[in-house]
Amino acid sequence: MTGLTVALDAMGGDFGPQVIVPAAVQALLQYPELKIKLYGDHSAITAQLSLLNQHSYSRISIIHSDLVIADETRPSHALRRSQGTSMRMALDAVSDGEADACVSAGNTGALMALSRYTLKQLPGVDRPALVSAIPTHGLNKTWLLDLGANVSCDADTLFQFAVMGSVLAEQSLPSKPRVALLNIGEEEIKGNDLVKRCAEMLSNSPDIHYIGYIEGDQLYAGKADVIVCDGFVGNVSLKTSEGVANLFINSFKQAISTNPMKRLLAKWLFRDLFVSLKKLNPDQYNGASLLGLRGIVVKSHGRADTAAFANAIGEAVHEVKRQIPTKISDRLEEVLLERHY
Repeated sequence: MTGLTVALDAMGGDFGPQVIVPAAVQALLQYPELKIKLYGDHSAITAQLSLLNQHSYSRISIIHSDLVIADETRPSHALRRSQGTSMRMALDAVSDGEADACVSAGNTGALMALSRYTLKQLPGVDRPALVSAIPTHGLNKTWLLDLGANVSCDADTLFQFAVMGSVLAEQSLPSKPRVALLNIGEEEIKGNDLVKRCAEMLSNSPDIHYIGYIEGDQLYAGKADVIVCDGFVGNVSLKTSEGVANLFINSFKQAISTNPMKRLLAKWLFRDLFVSLKKLNPDQYNGASLLGLRGIVVKSHGRADTAAFANAIGEAVHEVKRQIPTKISDRLEEVLLERHY
């Protein structure tokens, strides 16, 4: 691939151009083949570029938009009144073939609804899934889906999630991804009928390396490369994990903040811990992909800083280079043929 273009919703998230424009410049330095289209307020975007001493926009295009989808906007309302917004224009660029991927830190529900409306789903996909990598004890990472795109799912939908997650994960792994279902126990008798039906389907699929059930306390153990659940369970699991991590970090900081000697000793005694905490920094895993669409859409955390948003752009570049939608479509076609025979 000689070049690729990523469309950015420059007005999305808590900070808009203040974070997204510097992240775009950072990504351009990292990927020489990359071109970026920035959709949003022209004056706000150019002001940020000027602060970065970026006066020549050879690989940056700015497309002005007066409108922004607010965080509190309902998906149904966004669908009816999205024309001319920075998010919709960035998605339309992918739909029209002007960009290879879209990245937004804006309203999650609106992004999912508009992505489904503009890009449509791949054949064999009932519902797109939101997936993101999470850190593990080792050097590898685990992909967790769904993270909130679908509050309730049937067994067929969970099976599709497993196929899509496996395709995404195998682009970064040397071997076939290990796929597990998130459940209330590892025993086969545990779980509801929905999970049991999906487990049976996965067990009978030779294209998926299914390893069984996994419990919530094993999410970060590295036992599975892909963990599948519905969006309600996935979202609660992720947010709970973030809350526990913040509790630990803030408690640790508070414990050493009252005494300079404690801070000095902590840096010496807990040097390895600080290194581990940096590896667990969620910013380096920022960028949840909306899998199952006829195009690539990456959702950045709304509070992402420059480095985190740049990582979301990097995830989009990764998926474009590896043609993830095409590979998902091909794999689903193979799996469906096998199930019919």
